[in-house]
Amino acid sequence: MTAPSALIDVRAPRFAAALTSVVLAVALLTGSGWLVAVQALVFAAGALAGLRFSPYGLLFRTLVAPRLGPVREREPEAPPRFAQLVGLLFTVVGAAGYLAGVPVLGAVATGVALVAALLNAATGFCLGCELYLTARRVLPARTA
Repeated sequence: MTAPSALIDVRAPRFAAALTSVVLAVALLTGSGWLVAVQALVFAAGALAGLRFSPYGLLFRTLVAPRLGPVREREPEAPPRFAQLVGLLFTVVGAAGYLAGVPVLGAVATGVALVAALLNAATGFCLGCELYLTARRVLPARTA
C-alpha cells in the first residue's frame, strides 16, 4: 500500500513559477548559464527533496503565505513535484548548452522552461502537472 500524497497550498506553485519566470527571463536575456544552473538547483531541491524544501517553497511559506490568509484549497504534491523534475531536465540542458559554448541549445532549453513557468504563473496551468496526470492515466499502475 502506498502512503497518501502530501497536500500543498495551491498558491505556492504559482508563486514559485513567477519567481522561476523572472530568473529564467534574466538568464535568457543575459545568456547566463550559471543563472540557469542556479535555477536547476532550485528545481532539484523541489523534485528530489519535496516542495516543502524548495527555496521558493520556503520563501512562500515564511514570507508570502502568512500575508495571504489561511489556506482555502490544497492539492496533491506529486504533480507539481513532477513538474519540478521536468523543469530540472530542461534547465540542466540549458545550463549545459550555455556553459559548453552552445548558446542556441542553452537558449532553446531555457526558453521552453520559461514558457512553461510563465504559463503557470499567469494562468495557473501547469504543463508538467498535466504531463504527470496524463502519464498516470496512460501508463499501467505498478503493483507492490
